[in-house]
Amino acid sequence: MSVLHNRSFLRLWIARIFSTTAFQMLSVVIGWQMYALTDSAYQLGLVGLAEFLPMLLLTLPAGQAADRYDRRTIVYICQLIESAVVVLLVLGSIQGWIGSIHLLIAAALLGAARTFEGPASAALVPDILDREQLPQGAAWSASAMQTAMIVGPALGGVLVVWGISGAYLISLGALLVSAVLIFFVKTIHFVKKLDAINVDTYLSGLKFVFARKIIIGTISLDLFAVLFGGATALLPIFAEDVLHTGSLGLGLLRSAPAVGALVVSLILTRVSLERAIGKTLFASLIVFALATILFAVSDNLWLSLFALFLTGASDVVSVVIRSTLVQVNTPQEMQGRVNAVNSLFIGTSNQLGEFESGTMAGLVGAVPATVIGGIGTLVVAVLWMYWLFPVLRTQKTYTAEEG
Repeated sequence: MSVLHNRSFLRLWIARIFSTTAFQMLSVVIGWQMYALTDSAYQLGLVGLAEFLPMLLLTLPAGQAADRYDRRTIVYICQLIESAVVVLLVLGSIQGWIGSIHLLIAAALLGAARTFEGPASAALVPDILDREQLPQGAAWSASAMQTAMIVGPALGGVLVVWGISGAYLISLGALLVSAVLIFFVKTIHFVKKLDAINVDTYLSGLKFVFARKIIIGTISLDLFAVLFGGATALLPIFAEDVLHTGSLGLGLLRSAPAVGALVVSLILTRVSLERAIGKTLFASLIVFALATILFAVSDNLWLSLFALFLTGASDVVSVVIRSTLVQVNTPQEMQGRVNAVNSLFIGTSNQLGEFESGTMAGLVGAVPATVIGGIGTLVVAVLWMYWLFPVLRTQKTYTAEEG
């Protein structure tokens, strides 16, 4: 039976589509507005850094909160805070007083809210589904994310042409719909709450992760691979200066990886990955790296879209494997803390990766920076496969095989 027959999971699934669509729209609009105001690759990189710093500071408290308080309520409150930030972006855009510093502050506030929302939202899935349903739940969750990553950037790119404030208003509406859906989610599994917060419980998520090679290998692989291989922050430059497609082309470029990811994630809801997990994980990473290099050297829009399609298709395989490995090998009562550490690694790879990409592009140009990033991802894959975490390469099933 499909996990979508579970009404609470269905509500959570739809809510993630709306909330992630809103966030993807905001990423496009804020990035486009920042580049329009400053014409600077460094400033684009600072947007990613502004989102990352709150995550770095608040991840461990966010994990504590997810294991101590009602996870559904945390997600609900965070989405309301994000909505308030968007309201300020709308007012600033309409009244004309918004500047680069305001965009950085907004990015930081959104990053802080999503730092608390991420672990609580991820930990809700095991609260709603039975253990044997988690791989299918991970595939459906990935499809929700990728659907939103198709719709969000495309809407953002189109709506920017009509007006930045209008794009912000649409994202605000999506956030509010998500908050309403989350309000009606119900959990079925009892979760033991933390009785008190002390040094041991505060660091317990980190200790748990670093004590298990299969988990630290999995999430650190994402950290370094996407840190070097991600070119998302540079897409406004590719759209404007390399491919000469404008804001509409930017929306297409942002959507292309999600189209590939959606196609594969829907396949994975029907065909579960159950064997040769480790080899499949590294194969998908190598395809991701090669597709990134292809995108970097392309000066044709359709070839660039195809390369980005491949990055999304390969990346979602990695996402499903990694998220399932973490959830299956983590006790229910520690889901919040472990998912917080996982969110920190993912956020580092995304937001800090944007800063790294922007800085490198400022030094050597967008095309060489992206080529270097793709090569860096290949190097990471080889290091993790044969030297640092060979246990990950030999992993056959989702259950840890190490002693």
